[in-house]
Amino acid sequence: MFDGVHFGHQSIIKKLKSISETKNLESAILTFWPHPRKIFNPNDDLKLLNTIEEKKYLLQKNGLQHLFLKEFDQDFRNLTGEEFVKKILVEKLQVKHLIVGYDHTFGKNKSGDFLLLKEMGPEFGFEVEQVEAVNHKNFNISSTQIRNALSHGNVLLANEMLGYNYSISGTVVHGKKIGRTIGYPTANIEVDPIKLLPKKGAYIVDVFVRDCHYKGMLSIGTNPTVNGTKVSVEVYILDFDEDIYGQKISVNFREFLHEEIKFNDLAELMVRLHEDKKLTAEFNF
Repeated sequence: MFDGVHFGHQSIIKKLKSISETKNLESAILTFWPHPRKIFNPNDDLKLLNTIEEKKYLLQKNGLQHLFLKEFDQDFRNLTGEEFVKKILVEKLQVKHLIVGYDHTFGKNKSGDFLLLKEMGPEFGFEVEQVEAVNHKNFNISSTQIRNALSHGNVLLANEMLGYNYSISGTVVHGKKIGRTIGYPTANIEVDPIKLLPKKGAYIVDVFVRDCHYKGMLSIGTNPTVNGTKVSVEVYILDFDEDIYGQKISVNFREFLHEEIKFNDLAELMVRLHEDKKLTAEFNF
């Protein structure tokens, strides 16, 4: 799936590019959309590290010549491992050298794996090799580990495993406008429903508006102080006073400030916002 295009994925891409140059072959990645779990269980509320646009951007940014995006549908899920090799890898892609991750399986009922590829390679004229897992702090980097880190608010660990700062983007939409009444107007970001949001709470973030960079403090939560119920993503941008409704902005997560808090009143909330603003202003971006 290459969800996240993290350090482990990047090690595969680095190997891929090296071999393609050595053997004078074209480099390509084959990945899928939607996530197979959505096909096996349509009610699965799986959230992903990347939207499809983000994944395309990150993969292409790594210097690939080709990206093949295969729709994962019912017909495709029923291919056996051998059928996948013959119909997709050999007939469609004419693969000459194949690189797979350390735990890679494919085909119906996970009938395909590294050993099957090794067996079929000589018959169909391709070589195959397996890339080892990338270890970080005594565990293997994976999309699941990164999702777990984000769900606990540990954006520093998630960023280390990703090799870049986790980000979200979306269109600025109208909210309840409570922030502006207490001197902290926020931009409400409408985020793609498939995108994983980190744990509820407050964060220090980079904010990018029209390619300009600003410091920001972002809140993910339901605004419990004013009895909110719907989860929203709101960012207060330091030293910024422009109308950006309807525009797309991006934020990069840098540090977790604190859990979501229900204050007794807006006065208490303002005290904490002042503290958060001071920490954000002093943060070494």
